[in-house]
Amino acid sequence: MTKTLLVVHHTPSPATRELLEAVLAGTHDPDIEGVDIEVRPALAATVPDMLDADGYLFGTTANLGYMSGALKHYLGEYPDIKQRAS
Repeated sequence: MTKTLLVVHHTPSPATRELLEAVLAGTHDPDIEGVDIEVRPALAATVPDMLDADGYLFGTTANLGYMSGALKHYLGEYPDIKQRAS
């Protein structure tokens, strides 16, 4: 059975985009089988994206030691996700 890994990212700089590309290259390693990769920018990711995924990888910048507002906005949907899943 195929599993889905959801990669949600906020990559506003060239350096964070490079990190995203490295992560995505790793997800396509030939030794990894049976995993579909779904990639979404944080502001485009939806509640159904999270509900449909089996695993998650979140990538963001650190702004004064805290995640970006874009990723925080997406994760702020968690109460709705939890309610829909039950």
